[in-house]
Amino acid sequence: MDFDELIDRRNTHCNKWDDMERLFGVSPDTGIAMWVADMDFRPPAAVQNALQKMLDHGVYGYFGNETPYREAIAWWMQARHGWTVDTSDIFTTHGLVNATGLAVTAYTQPGDGVVLFTPVYHAFARTIRAAGRAVVECPLVNNAGRYEFDFAAYDAQMTGAEKMVILCSPHNPGGRVWTREELQGVADFARRHDLILVSDEIHHDLVMSGHTHIPMTKIDGIADRLVMMTAATKTFNIAGAHIGNVIISDPALKKRFADLMMGLGISPNSFGLHMVTAAYSPEGAAWVDALNLYLDGNRRLLEEGLSAIPGVQAMALESTYLSWVDFAGTGMSEDEVKRRIVTEAGVAANYGPTFGKGGETFMRFNFATPRARVQDAVNRISAAFADLQ
Repeated sequence: MDFDELIDRRNTHCNKWDDMERLFGVSPDTGIAMWVADMDFRPPAAVQNALQKMLDHGVYGYFGNETPYREAIAWWMQARHGWTVDTSDIFTTHGLVNATGLAVTAYTQPGDGVVLFTPVYHAFARTIRAAGRAVVECPLVNNAGRYEFDFAAYDAQMTGAEKMVILCSPHNPGGRVWTREELQGVADFARRHDLILVSDEIHHDLVMSGHTHIPMTKIDGIADRLVMMTAATKTFNIAGAHIGNVIISDPALKKRFADLMMGLGISPNSFGLHMVTAAYSPEGAAWVDALNLYLDGNRRLLEEGLSAIPGVQAMALESTYLSWVDFAGTGMSEDEVKRRIVTEAGVAANYGPTFGKGGETFMRFNFATPRARVQDAVNRISAAFADLQ
């Protein structure tokens, strides 16, 4: 659990570091990668040991008997989230972007509308549009630096062409952990407009002290239209395994999803199955507890450092390792903010407009990296805005 160790990820086929120069013009030799949502930490030893056992065996054939894997998922959801999962309800996909695409295909038709509460994870809109569906943006309300829903406004937007709503819970990029009342509001909205509700809960284990994630499946009156999406990949930094879970309890919804997966011949890779089984364990739980404490320290460092710049405000984060920072108060154009952060400071971060309506003045910073690197980023960005101080 040495989260302070600086691990060199350059020249390892690492999207976050090796594509930084091509996409941002920032050299990995001198810059800081704070964009792609993975961590610069090794996963728990249990995961490494599971892979080593595979390597020692040396034969990589088809995986058989998923029972331990499914039971590990059920144990984790019960132990960490108070959610009793029937193991027969679990579908394994190639990550949750793949799961999103499958859900859109299974439950909507070309031309149908899919509702997003924006700003939100950019892959949703990209996937929806690629499938020939229409993105319906329902902007969140930024109430003094805290995102909230406005269901009356969303009700007025609906035309009847919408067939699905995708919720990001906890929210990426704003970091909100939705309350039970807010989740009930989403469920009621979905029922009023006869929408399938897809709840992406990939960040559900990465929650700051004082906040508790509530799985959407624990909300009343939604089970017959609910598709749950979870994964171990964000929690344990194993995104390269491309493995995620879709958990569906309603028999009709389950059959439609199962038929689509069967028709596409989708099955998981054995490496991911072994990694997840090992991660969802008491050892993995202890590692996550330590990780969350470390991330909370990084969060405070980044939020306080950037919010000290006049006109800059980091949204108070309740979950994830992704800080959503508003530069509107500087009065600078989007291009000028980018120039100072990316070109001058050498920090590669996500551009807010890619997350949809409401993200225009923001940038997203990934602080799941050793604390010394977070401090370096704060120092660089502060220097880039020194004329305001």
